[in-house]
Amino acid sequence: MTDFVQLLLSGMATGSIYALAALGFTLLWQASGTINFAQGEFVMLPAFAMLGFGALGAPLPLAFALTCVLAVVVLGWAFKRGIADPLLRFGLMPIVVATIGLAIAARNGVRAGYSAEAHPFPSPFGTELFTLGGLTVSLADLGTLAVALALVLGTQAFLARTVTGRAMQAVAQNAESATVLGIDVPRMILYTFAINAVLACAAALLVTPTYLAKFDMGESLGAKAFFAAIIGGFNNSRGALLGGIVVGVSENLAAAYVSPAYKDAVALVLFMAVILLRPQGLLGRKVERKV
Repeated sequence: MTDFVQLLLSGMATGSIYALAALGFTLLWQASGTINFAQGEFVMLPAFAMLGFGALGAPLPLAFALTCVLAVVVLGWAFKRGIADPLLRFGLMPIVVATIGLAIAARNGVRAGYSAEAHPFPSPFGTELFTLGGLTVSLADLGTLAVALALVLGTQAFLARTVTGRAMQAVAQNAESATVLGIDVPRMILYTFAINAVLACAAALLVTPTYLAKFDMGESLGAKAFFAAIIGGFNNSRGALLGGIVVGVSENLAAAYVSPAYKDAVALVLFMAVILLRPQGLLGRKVERKV
């Protein structure tokens, strides 16, 4: 039972990181109908940016803050204006193809311009282990779980309880009606892209100490985040949290009780099961959306 609880806690910590990236998928889809298959690379790029700022002498908190500003400009505003806005008018498929191409370009660009090697990344929580009720728990797992859950729940509270958040939700539900009500639709959509960029930076800060900073780290992370978004419900931001936790815990349990060789296949199996049995996801609603 002790081993099971430790696996559960570790899986929830990893799953909460998947949830952060999955939340980006759901937010962009709800607000603008954008599916960003470069979401994993949006986590990888801030990791290398923080390493770069750190190499210049910036402490980790300052490097994170500078990376967030840079990400809002590049991964938020520039991505929206340069890729999403011009292509979405032609339908969903062009943006899907473009973001897949962007992901490939980002991976190969970092590999050629920086390094193909895996680089260590400092943990914001250290590497301390301590015993809690007979469990040996790492401070990194607890810190990752707490911060990621706080960010996901904080985003939910922002969307539900603030004027700007409710305006963003109104745009997500019906942009034309939101315009009639006087909501600045382009601005609300831009806010969504900016929030996604900041969440990607937070995911990079939390996941890179484990994954290491490598040019292809976003490939696996992006796929699992997409699976988590589908499992939880692609049109429900709360589903991103549930989907991420389900994927993270299932991976850990499969690796421990079945075989480590099946760990990476768990998310795909869950994804296929949900697609076949409940296409709207565990918390999603049946909806047909035209983009």
